[in-house]
Parts: sequence; structure tokens; C-alpha cells
Amino acid sequence: MRDSGVQVQRTAARPLQLISALTVCLAAPAWFVLHAIWLGIALAALGLALAWCTAHRSGPHELQTPNGELTPSLLRDLSLIVVGLAIVRLIPLAAQLDTWSMVKFTLALGGAVLAPYLISRYIYKDRATGFPWRAGGKWGFLHWSWLVAVLVLGWLILPTYFIGSGVYQNWPEVTSPDLIARLFVGVGAVGIWDELFFICTVFALLLRHFPVWVANALQAIVFVSFLWELGYRAWGPMLTIPFALVQGYIFLRTRSLGYVVTVHLLFDAVVFAVLVHAHNPTLFDIFPLLP
Repeated sequence: MRDSGVQVQRTAARPLQLISALTVCLAAPAWFVLHAIWLGIALAALGLALAWCTAHRSGPHELQTPNGELTPSLLRDLSLIVVGLAIVRLIPLAAQLDTWSMVKFTLALGGAVLAPYLISRYIYKDRATGFPWRAGGKWGFLHWSWLVAVLVLGWLILPTYFIGSGVYQNWPEVTSPDLIARLFVGVGAVGIWDELFFICTVFALLLRHFPVWVANALQAIVFVSFLWELGYRAWGPMLTIPFALVQGYIFLRTRSLGYVVTVHLLFDAVVFAVLVHAHNPTLFDIFPLLP
């Protein structure tokens, strides 16, 4: 699956490799949850230094796989994750709907996906990331069933979370058609970006070095940290952690960016409706389990 950017490590990783990747991923909660900029920088630098140590200790006999291909470089792949996270950290992530804030979001989030892709392809020349839109083939009964389940689960759970916990106030008050339209665009655009960065970039890079469950757990740390600063606070991690893990698993099974994006957009459609209803009780009054 080299062209799709999804390469799965079939052998166990060394402890130092895991520690280096975990340290890099912990820069995400340092930056996005604790807002400790220097702690995040220190963790990222330490993780990269540990990755360099693993490469230095491996020796030349481990630079090739049995079929003669070069093994992926953990240092390079972790550096791509750090580049992406650092670009995101250049802007505040509090949801704002004014034009300049939306432009900043577009530039920073777009750069966080584009920079690792271009560095990998044109500088490292190993095509470590990719965006396989429909690499897994046609959708079957289970695919369509899960899409329906996502809508139903969101319809039942999300109103209790957003309105019951009060976290809907982390998003701007939307009381005009213009603001509602901007919220719709913003929620959907960030949802698509989540899959491009956390799944197709972070998860795909980690899969080149670690077993699936390890790579998925590490990407979830990064995914959930970003969502926390975006506004999914209170008991939000009880929802976002399973969501991040399931999205990683689905992507691995389907090899389809198109499918995981569809899942995310359906979920975010319910998020959008709940946020609008929270500020305008007469709109989208369709939720049976409101607190």
C-alpha cells in the first residue's frame, strides 16, 4: 500500500522507539491542553533526540527490509508530525467566525497537512503520507449501516453533551443566517482536516513503525488534544477518545479517506445542528433527549 500512504509495521517496536514517539505525541496535550509552549517544545525535541538515538544504535544491517527496501526512518516520520503540530500551534484554536479568524484557520490547518506531505515527497523522497480517497473499493452493507449508526448515536448523545455540560458556549453564538452559514462551513472544514492530519498523516506515519493498536492510541492522544482546545471539554474526551480510535480502525480497514471523511461529516452535521439549537431553541428542535 505504498502509494496510499498506509504502511503497517508488522514487527514489534523497541521500547526506546515507543518512548520517542510517545514523547513527541505528548507535545500535543502540552500545547493544546496545558498551553505550555516551552514544555511542548521540550517534549518534541526530546522525542526527536530519542528517535535519533534509536537510528544511531540500529546499525547499517537494519536499514533494509528482507525484500531490499529501505526501512522507514522514525526520526524523519516523527519530524513530520512535529512540523504539522508546530504549524497548528501558530494560531489560537478557539472557534471564531469572523473572516480573518477563518482565514488563519485555513492557512494554519492547511499548512499542517501540506508541509509534511511536501517535505516527505520532495525532501525525504519516501512518500510517507498520502490521501487514498477510495482505495478500499465499494462500500458494503456494513459501511452504510455504520453511517446510519453514527447519525443515530450523535442524535441521541450529542445534545446531552453539548447542552447538558454547557460546552456549546465554547463556540460563538450564532443568531443570524450569516453566522449559521459560517458555522456550517467551519465545522465541516475542520472535520475534513481532522481526517487529513490525524489519520492520513499522524496515524499513517506511526503505522510505519508500530503495531496498529500502538499507532492508534498515539494518534488519539494528538487528536483528542486538538479537539480539547477547539472546545470539546468537560467530559468531551469520553466521546472524542473512542471516536478517534474508531476512525483510525475504520481507515485501516477500508483504506478509504472518503469513507472516514463521510463518517466525520455526518457526525459533525449533528454537532452543527446541536450548536445552532443551543443558541436558537426554535431551530433544529429534533432532539428527544435534551437535558
